Amino acid sequence: MTLPGLLRQRAAADPGRVAMTVHGSGSLTFGEWERRSYGLARALRGRGIRRGDRVGLVFGNGDWLDYAVAFFGVLRAGAVAVPLSDRLAGGDVDAMLAHCGATAVLRPGDLPYTEGGGDEDLEPVAPGDPAQILYTSGTTGRPKGVAATHANLAYGCGGRRRPFTHSTHLAHAFPVGTNAGQWMLVNAVDAHPEVVTLPRFTPGRFAALIERYRAGTVFVVPAMAIEMLAAGVQTRHDLSSVLLLGSAAAPLPARVAGDLGAAFPNATITNYYTSTEAAPAQTVMIFDPERPSSVGRPVSGGAVRIAAADGGALPPGATGEVWMRSPAVARAYYGDEAATGEVFRGGWVRMGDLGYLDDDGYLYLVDRESDVIKSGAYKVSTIHVEEAVHRHPGVVEAAAFGVPHPTLGKAVAVAVVGTVPHEELRIFLKDLLAPHELPVRLITLDALPRNHGGKVDKRSLREVAA
Repeated sequence: MTLPGLLRQRAAADPGRVAMTVHGSGSLTFGEWERRSYGLARALRGRGIRRGDRVGLVFGNGDWLDYAVAFFGVLRAGAVAVPLSDRLAGGDVDAMLAHCGATAVLRPGDLPYTEGGGDEDLEPVAPGDPAQILYTSGTTGRPKGVAATHANLAYGCGGRRRPFTHSTHLAHAFPVGTNAGQWMLVNAVDAHPEVVTLPRFTPGRFAALIERYRAGTVFVVPAMAIEMLAAGVQTRHDLSSVLLLGSAAAPLPARVAGDLGAAFPNATITNYYTSTEAAPAQTVMIFDPERPSSVGRPVSGGAVRIAAADGGALPPGATGEVWMRSPAVARAYYGDEAATGEVFRGGWVRMGDLGYLDDDGYLYLVDRESDVIKSGAYKVSTIHVEEAVHRHPGVVEAAAFGVPHPTLGKAVAVAVVGTVPHEELRIFLKDLLAPHELPVRLITLDALPRNHGGKVDKRSLREVAA
């Protein structure tokens, strides 16, 4: 299976059915999607784009319809799509395009189209052909281009039972150029519900979108969920249609998960854990008060193990490096064999996180390996500190990070969004954290700095603290 092949099937079966809607901008049926992407593919071939050429796609969140056409048009032409958000700095976009050797760039309003002809004008694509290069968010260093084949992107698609059949509409606000955004693009062509989104996320607008379309499935990142709860959208909008609310891209604090259950009274709250490198491997956790901090167990044929420094498997309860195995053809770093060899190991992917498994195989994250604070003789988990801080009712959001300390080397600092006085928070944390985990510095901010994928930028927080 390939994604262009899947689109052809859906267009043939349901040409007039709406696949995707951007509220306020328009909709795209399967028939239109197939016709436009096919015409774009022929035009790209006419412009000299050949099999395996890399084509940059620079689009914004209001351009999801054109982006969907561009992505499938590039793939159908036999080329490799390189999705990039228009929210990136121009210099970063140029660097990524240069790194992958892009031979063309498509932007909104620049989608060539050629009518007529047949598939004989196009290069047939095979499951093993390269299809996508997606750049990581760069939270731990320079962004890397993660290459995926058609077989990887289409893994699990085309089944007799389509995903999310309980819904007529699936709502999300994920940005173009992210792994979560690409997941929603695949859902638009493969899943049962019509996918709906909006040009710009605000808590009120997104809640209104859910209410208007009676969305049964909703996907957010934790930051969006926190903003919606802080704004009290559940008091102004009917969210009773939501039966599944999924959170992805970052850990979901237990208190936030519990509050989401109250705000979305009919929804099952789930947390998804994966990475750009590991997809489509993932763990899924239906929120369980008995396991509030777990990110779940692997699904759909994937696997998780906890590895020691030498790569050997560790027993349940032991903390080590999280490795995931994809059920599909593995991804790789484009043009970087050394980095590929470090991260991709015989079908397994080193996630860059520390964690442990319990006796039932549930995964618990301890921290990003790069975020662990080595304070004196101790190693402090920022995730554990953040969970404790989030338990204070006056805290909207929090992020823990390391700052220099004259005797310990590093110590804990916490940036807080909320109204809680610092001294009150320090007293509150004394019963929840060990002495070496207590923050030596607290900072109150209006909002936490984030990258374009919605993840907290802890490098920026360390600059603020300095």
